[in-house]
Amino acid sequence: MFDTMTLTKVVGGLCSTLLVYMLGAWFADSVIHAGGHGHYDELAYVIAVDDAAGGDEPVEEGPSFEEVFATASASEGEGLWRACQACHSLEAGVNGTGPYLLGIVGRDIGAADGFGYSGALNEVAEVWTPENLNGFLENPRGWAPGTSMSYNGMRRIADRANLIAYLESLGG
Repeated sequence: MFDTMTLTKVVGGLCSTLLVYMLGAWFADSVIHAGGHGHYDELAYVIAVDDAAGGDEPVEEGPSFEEVFATASASEGEGLWRACQACHSLEAGVNGTGPYLLGIVGRDIGAADGFGYSGALNEVAEVWTPENLNGFLENPRGWAPGTSMSYNGMRRIADRANLIAYLESLGG
Protein backbone atom coordinates (compact mmCIF):
# COMPACT_ATOMS: atom_id res chain seq x y z
CA MET A 1 0.00 0.00 0.00
CA PHE A 2 2.65 2.55 1.03
CA ASP A 3 5.77 2.43 -1.03
CA THR A 4 8.71 4.82 -0.98
CA MET A 5 7.32 7.04 -3.72
CA THR A 6 3.94 7.54 -1.93
CA LEU A 7 5.68 8.36 1.33
CA THR A 8 7.94 10.83 -0.48
CA LYS A 9 4.91 12.54 -2.05
CA VAL A 10 3.15 12.88 1.32
CA VAL A 11 6.23 14.32 3.05
CA GLY A 12 6.87 16.65 0.09
CA GLY A 13 3.27 17.86 0.18
CA LEU A 14 3.45 18.59 3.91
CA CYS A 15 6.79 20.41 3.58
CA SER A 16 5.58 22.52 0.65
CA THR A 17 2.38 23.44 2.55
CA LEU A 18 4.48 24.51 5.54
CA LEU A 19 6.78 26.52 3.28
CA VAL A 20 3.83 28.34 1.62
CA TYR A 21 2.35 29.10 5.06
CA MET A 22 5.67 30.48 6.39
CA LEU A 23 6.26 32.61 3.27
CA GLY A 24 2.69 33.96 3.45
CA ALA A 25 3.13 34.89 7.11
CA TRP A 26 6.45 36.57 6.38
CA PHE A 27 4.97 38.54 3.46
CA ALA A 28 1.93 39.64 5.50
CA ASP A 29 4.17 40.72 8.36
CA SER A 30 6.39 42.76 6.05
CA VAL A 31 3.36 44.49 4.46
CA ILE A 32 1.70 45.42 7.76
CA HIS A 33 4.74 46.41 9.81
CA ALA A 34 7.20 49.12 8.72
CA GLY A 35 10.90 49.03 9.46
CA GLY A 36 11.57 45.43 8.53
CA HIS A 37 11.19 42.18 10.36
CA GLY A 38 10.97 42.35 14.14
CA HIS A 39 10.08 46.05 14.43
CA TYR A 40 6.51 45.92 15.70
CA ASP A 41 6.37 49.37 17.27
CA GLU A 42 5.49 51.14 14.02
CA LEU A 43 2.69 50.10 11.66
CA ALA A 44 3.00 50.71 7.93
CA TYR A 45 -0.73 51.32 7.46
CA VAL A 46 -2.65 53.16 10.14
CA ILE A 47 -6.43 53.21 9.84
CA ALA A 48 -8.03 56.13 11.61
CA VAL A 49 -11.13 55.19 13.64
CA ASP A 50 -13.41 57.22 15.86
CA ASP A 51 -12.62 57.04 19.53
CA ALA A 52 -14.87 54.62 21.40
CA ALA A 53 -15.53 57.32 24.01
CA GLY A 54 -17.15 59.51 21.36
CA GLY A 55 -14.35 61.96 20.64
CA ASP A 56 -14.44 65.70 21.10
CA GLU A 57 -16.96 66.64 18.45
CA PRO A 58 -20.66 65.94 19.00
CA VAL A 59 -22.32 63.27 16.90
CA GLU A 60 -24.68 64.81 14.38
CA GLU A 61 -28.04 63.12 14.52
CA GLY A 62 -30.82 63.43 12.00
CA PRO A 63 -34.23 64.89 12.69
CA SER A 64 -36.18 63.57 15.63
CA PHE A 65 -39.04 61.14 15.14
CA GLU A 66 -41.57 63.82 16.05
CA GLU A 67 -40.28 66.06 13.22
CA VAL A 68 -40.36 63.23 10.69
CA PHE A 69 -43.77 62.00 11.89
CA ALA A 70 -45.24 65.51 11.50
CA THR A 71 -44.57 65.32 7.74
CA ALA A 72 -45.28 61.60 7.31
CA SER A 73 -47.33 60.37 4.36
CA ALA A 74 -50.08 57.82 5.02
CA SER A 75 -50.23 56.96 1.30
CA GLU A 76 -46.53 55.99 1.31
CA GLY A 77 -47.16 54.01 4.50
CA GLU A 78 -49.84 52.01 2.71
CA GLY A 79 -47.16 50.62 0.38
CA LEU A 80 -45.01 49.70 3.38
CA TRP A 81 -47.96 47.85 4.94
CA ARG A 82 -47.58 45.04 2.39
CA ALA A 83 -44.64 43.60 4.32
CA CYS A 84 -46.74 43.49 7.50
CA GLN A 85 -49.65 41.65 5.86
CA ALA A 86 -47.85 38.33 6.11
CA CYS A 87 -48.42 38.24 9.88
CA HIS A 88 -51.00 40.96 10.68
CA SER A 89 -54.44 41.99 9.46
CA LEU A 90 -56.42 45.23 9.44
CA GLU A 91 -59.72 43.62 10.46
CA ALA A 92 -60.75 43.91 14.09
CA GLY A 93 -60.53 40.57 15.87
CA VAL A 94 -58.79 38.77 12.98
CA ASN A 95 -55.39 37.73 14.26
CA GLY A 96 -52.72 35.98 12.28
CA THR A 97 -49.23 35.12 13.46
CA GLY A 98 -49.38 38.59 15.01
CA PRO A 99 -52.33 40.57 16.38
CA TYR A 100 -54.62 42.66 14.19
CA LEU A 101 -53.40 46.25 13.80
CA LEU A 102 -56.63 48.14 13.16
CA GLY A 103 -56.66 50.96 15.72
CA ILE A 104 -53.18 50.11 17.03
CA VAL A 105 -52.18 53.77 17.52
CA GLY A 106 -53.45 54.74 20.97
CA ARG A 107 -54.51 51.20 21.91
CA ASP A 108 -53.30 49.58 25.11
CA ILE A 109 -50.38 47.25 24.57
CA GLY A 110 -51.50 43.64 24.70
CA ALA A 111 -55.16 44.53 24.17
CA ALA A 112 -55.88 42.83 20.83
CA ASP A 113 -58.82 40.52 21.48
CA GLY A 114 -58.01 36.84 21.08
CA PHE A 115 -54.25 37.16 20.69
CA GLY A 116 -51.86 35.53 23.17
CA TYR A 117 -49.05 38.01 23.82
CA SER A 118 -45.63 36.96 25.07
CA GLY A 119 -45.74 39.38 28.01
CA ALA A 120 -42.51 41.18 27.12
CA LEU A 121 -44.39 44.15 25.65
CA ASN A 122 -46.34 44.93 28.82
CA GLU A 123 -43.10 45.43 30.71
CA VAL A 124 -41.91 48.17 28.33
CA ALA A 125 -44.91 50.48 27.90
CA GLU A 126 -48.66 50.71 28.42
CA VAL A 127 -49.99 52.34 25.23
CA TRP A 128 -49.00 52.13 21.55
CA THR A 129 -48.10 55.77 21.02
CA PRO A 130 -46.42 56.74 17.72
CA GLU A 131 -43.12 57.02 19.63
CA ASN A 132 -43.51 53.52 21.12
CA LEU A 133 -44.43 52.09 17.72
CA ASN A 134 -41.38 53.80 16.24
CA GLY A 135 -39.08 52.19 18.80
CA PHE A 136 -40.69 48.79 18.34
CA LEU A 137 -40.60 48.90 14.54
CA GLU A 138 -36.97 50.00 14.53
CA ASN A 139 -35.78 47.03 16.58
CA PRO A 140 -38.51 44.82 18.11
CA ARG A 141 -36.16 42.60 20.13
CA GLY A 142 -34.10 45.56 21.32
CA TRP A 143 -37.12 47.64 22.36
CA ALA A 144 -38.94 44.74 24.02
CA PRO A 145 -36.47 41.98 24.90
CA GLY A 146 -38.25 38.64 24.92
CA THR A 147 -40.89 39.58 22.36
CA SER A 148 -42.01 36.80 20.07
CA MET A 149 -42.05 39.08 17.00
CA SER A 150 -39.39 37.75 14.66
CA TYR A 151 -39.21 40.84 12.41
CA ASN A 152 -35.69 42.33 12.27
CA GLY A 153 -36.83 45.94 12.16
CA MET A 154 -37.37 48.82 9.77
CA ARG A 155 -34.18 50.89 9.51
CA ARG A 156 -35.35 54.12 7.84
CA ILE A 157 -37.07 56.56 10.21
CA ALA A 158 -39.15 58.01 7.35
CA ASP A 159 -40.50 54.54 6.51
CA ARG A 160 -41.47 53.94 10.13
CA ALA A 161 -43.17 57.33 10.34
CA ASN A 162 -45.08 56.73 7.09
CA LEU A 163 -46.25 53.28 8.22
CA ILE A 164 -47.39 54.61 11.60
CA ALA A 165 -49.21 57.50 9.86
CA TYR A 166 -51.00 54.95 7.66
CA LEU A 167 -52.03 52.83 10.66
CA GLU A 168 -53.18 55.96 12.49
CA SER A 169 -55.26 57.07 9.48
CA LEU A 170 -57.24 53.82 9.61
CA GLY A 171 -58.54 54.58 13.08
CA GLY A 172 -60.31 51.68 14.68
